[in-house]
Amino acid sequence: MADLIIRNGTVVDGTGAPATPGDVAVTDGIITEVGPDLAGRGAREIDADGRLVTPGFVDIHTHFDGQVTWDPIVAPSSLHGVTTIAMGNCGVGFAPAAPDRHAWLISLLEGVEDIPGTALAEGLTWDWESFPEYLDSVAAKPHTVDIGAHVPHAALRTYVMGERGAEHTEAPTEGEIARMAALVEEALAAGAMGFATSRTEVHRTSEGTNIGTLTAGDAELLAIAEAMRRVGTGVTQLISDLYQTPDDEVAQRELDLLERFARTSGRPLSFTMQQAYHSPERWRFQMDWVDRMVAAGLDVKAQVGVRPIGVLLGLQATANPFLLTPSYGEVAGLALPERVAALSDPERRRRILAEHADLVAGLEPGILRHIVGGVDLTFEMADPVDYELHTDRSLGARARASGVDPTEMVYDLLLERDGEQLLYLPLFNFAHGDFGDLFEMITAPNVLFGLSDAGAHCGAICDASMTTSSLVVWSRDRRDGEPVPLERIVHGHTQRNARHVGWLDRGVVAPGYVADLNVIELESLACHPPTIVVDLPAGGRRLMQTAEGYRHTIKSGVVTFSDGEHTGELPGELLRGTRPTPT
Repeated sequence: MADLIIRNGTVVDGTGAPATPGDVAVTDGIITEVGPDLAGRGAREIDADGRLVTPGFVDIHTHFDGQVTWDPIVAPSSLHGVTTIAMGNCGVGFAPAAPDRHAWLISLLEGVEDIPGTALAEGLTWDWESFPEYLDSVAAKPHTVDIGAHVPHAALRTYVMGERGAEHTEAPTEGEIARMAALVEEALAAGAMGFATSRTEVHRTSEGTNIGTLTAGDAELLAIAEAMRRVGTGVTQLISDLYQTPDDEVAQRELDLLERFARTSGRPLSFTMQQAYHSPERWRFQMDWVDRMVAAGLDVKAQVGVRPIGVLLGLQATANPFLLTPSYGEVAGLALPERVAALSDPERRRRILAEHADLVAGLEPGILRHIVGGVDLTFEMADPVDYELHTDRSLGARARASGVDPTEMVYDLLLERDGEQLLYLPLFNFAHGDFGDLFEMITAPNVLFGLSDAGAHCGAICDASMTTSSLVVWSRDRRDGEPVPLERIVHGHTQRNARHVGWLDRGVVAPGYVADLNVIELESLACHPPTIVVDLPAGGRRLMQTAEGYRHTIKSGVVTFSDGEHTGELPGELLRGTRPTPT
């Protein structure tokens, strides 16, 4: 008798093959049989009639490095069909960690990833120093999902170089370079999934200083690449400013460095590719390079988001358009109900709107101007959230059509739902005001679906729901252009990601594969708008987003969520290294 049989579903198997009707049988956490009208009975049976059966989703770009040490649920990712995560991305994390670097590492993650430092200071147990010890600490705690971790370059650098390692202008000595390479070898041998680094000006500590890895040189990086070649395992993930520089020569120099790293390591490499407003065609330059590298035999991929990377604006969020006005500043410290009452006062409203107009007039083009005055790039988050954006549906367009001042509409919306209303402003992948370029990105042959940043940007971004929204926007409800087949979207979130990082035992609904599965009612699938919850250690706040339509999520044959509710089961494990293809 099978432990579990899912019957009468429409199986989207993760390979990109056409959906087929069938049953799925599971025993001892492994899929044992897939096909129509399976014989026998299961100890538990789930009727999936009229529903999809997909592999569990594999999110290769999260920042749960701190959260997994205290939180077994790993939400919001686990609420959106994700059964395996990768963390340590962008070169930031908490190991290796010398005892005197704890505060600095907290400052780094607070600045780079907008994770409350007070929550990290209280929640982190620091029962590790080396990276292998960190893996042991994670492995000792049960979770709803399986977890893999990169060696983060920023932590590695400061562990070896001390305070100098936090300064990107400081070069390591030959001995320090050798030590970093040796520690990467040690971490990979202990089960690290790879090595991650950051080369972007955007990443700064909470004090505003650049990340120490920003300008790491060839000697340092290629020594780490050589270490990866020697071990013969692991992938590389990174973010670089090359996606946003308008300078072709700067971009090409960075790509040349990535090519040297990939050739030296002989290991798969992926990097962030998104579209900036001020450099809207740079992603094409990157994509052409990726295609050339693949044609030359290198395993290089661009990580792309399946929707615009959007910041959330609200009175409880990290940012709102009026935050920098003096009259808002006078009440910014009030509790939300008192602040809503103060902002509802007509005189204060008049002053804030006048100050806001002066502020916007003096701002240079850029992200800050978008956040403060980008009414034509700002959207209301209804319930369910409509993630297919077009400037024709922006608040600016809506206000002008109604004969209302757009900034006044934004102001009044932020007061709705007792001040809990959030607005959505895409910062990347929306340079031309529609999804045309994004369609080209996600359907390119050499991309990975990533960049959810789940676990990070606790008061500004909530993109862990990309798995859910992509099925809705691209395959079910697409209205402004060509849809993407459901099978292709599922493949991008499952087998393709898993295969790139070497987890070959998952991401496919077939005999022998790990029984990570979703039973999805596509007609009702939807993202509820994010809300601010106060559930981090030390009373820290974060964005949380739930979904409709996931009837069951199954991890290693165990039902972890039913209709959005956690069942209490925690079958997730630490993934050490690669996993072989099932026989």
